[in-house]
Amino acid sequence: MISHAHPPADAEPIVVGHDGSSGADRALRKAFDLARALTSPITVVRTWSIDSAPAGSLFHDGYVTSFSEVSERTRDLVTNETKPLCDEYPDVPTRFVGMLGQPAEVLVNLSSSARMLVVGSRGRGGFAALMLGSVSEQCVRHALCPVLVVPPSTRTRP
Repeated sequence: MISHAHPPADAEPIVVGHDGSSGADRALRKAFDLARALTSPITVVRTWSIDSAPAGSLFHDGYVTSFSEVSERTRDLVTNETKPLCDEYPDVPTRFVGMLGQPAEVLVNLSSSARMLVVGSRGRGGFAALMLGSVSEQCVRHALCPVLVVPPSTRTRP
């Protein structure tokens, strides 16, 4: 018989950033594998800004939505998008968060109470990363916990 221990209620979570990309899905899968091995809960985070808020969530029928409502919609969106993957890990307690802010800033702030931070990488390097900024690089430089950067999938060459 296999028994899975449940983390204590106050256990520090593994925090994983999820932007809806395939790289974020790879990071989430790795976070789940680690959470299972470490008996740790997961917090899945998606940030939003005025430019990236879910379609129709800011204005509708002449009504301006509150930021907390947009955060709830963002949380619901990431919950629904990641459901198939999360369903593969029913033994890992998972919490979903939608937050207003820049991804790196939000993740670094959450790192103060995290066991680990897991982020994906789009594989940009050099000049592109320098000009565009890199969420993973900012997390590695400023997080207050260990950071795992999950690289893009590798392709096999013929």
